[in-house]
Amino acid sequence: MEAELQRLKTEALSGLDVIDQPDGLEEFRVKYLGRKGLFAGLMKQLGQIDPADRPRVGQVANAVKQEIEAAFAERQEFLAVGGGPTAVACDLSLPGRIIPLGRLHPVTQIMNEVCEIFEGLGFAVAEGPDVETDFYNFEALNIPAHHPARDMHDTFYVSESVLLRTHTSNMQIRTMEKKTPPLRMIAPGKVYRCDSDVTHTPMFHQVEGFLVDRKVSFADLKGVLSLFISRMFNPDTPIRFRPSFFPFTEPSAELDIGCVICHGEGCRVCKHTGWIEVLGAGMIDPEVFKKVGYDPEVYTGFAFGLGIERLAMLKYGINDIRLYYENDLRFLSQF
Repeated sequence: MEAELQRLKTEALSGLDVIDQPDGLEEFRVKYLGRKGLFAGLMKQLGQIDPADRPRVGQVANAVKQEIEAAFAERQEFLAVGGGPTAVACDLSLPGRIIPLGRLHPVTQIMNEVCEIFEGLGFAVAEGPDVETDFYNFEALNIPAHHPARDMHDTFYVSESVLLRTHTSNMQIRTMEKKTPPLRMIAPGKVYRCDSDVTHTPMFHQVEGFLVDRKVSFADLKGVLSLFISRMFNPDTPIRFRPSFFPFTEPSAELDIGCVICHGEGCRVCKHTGWIEVLGAGMIDPEVFKKVGYDPEVYTGFAFGLGIERLAMLKYGINDIRLYYENDLRFLSQF
């Protein structure tokens, strides 16, 4: 029995030396170390020898098996690192290959920066559905059926009462339905409109913000937005508030900043005015408060909405909004 074990060890170790492929290692393992292999077959004969000799033979068997397994593991590691008769010598001191890292899309970078600024001012983040009902997107925001303001939105309708939201202002209603003032919220997300040119795309990103409390004034709105622009760009960025109209705010205004593309000289992005609109804002209309059960005699508030793509254009000096969605690595790698 001991002689058979030594013969098996010699045969196995000799066979390992000529294996140069991983497939050969698996065949070796099955043949010698498998449950029905040669070593297991010899061990079945252990019960037939003299009981007095079994401890000694068992020790020899264990030693043989451990030696074969150690040689098998060594050969396996050797082949795993490219060893073998045709292997090319490896210089393990060479530096590893650098795997290129992905980067956040410029729109995502600006979205994160906007949210970070407003969160630093105490605004919480609310998110909601892209597919919305007419009530939350229009009706509750003081835009009833056949209202002329609906024509401003160029809406994608799924059915007569279901649509792709045209702004994230839907979250203003959804949040006020569930919470009581004071409220400071921003609602970032995708919005959809039938529009496409150098400054518009059918799908874009928007951040709606609103604040509701007692004795909120237009001066508070101007203060928050002026601080936002100074942190987003720099304190010297020229800004102006221009009277405007939105059905869910009264009074309403648009905030313009000096065009950072042409620095006020006039270009196609600013339509040769030297100014470019950044966001719309205003004091929340009392009719909106009534829709959510707030008493407009007690509470006032303001709301604003800004487009992330347009903000990114100004931040990075991009003159065509469509570049964001063409997936040109020469453009994206700059960010």
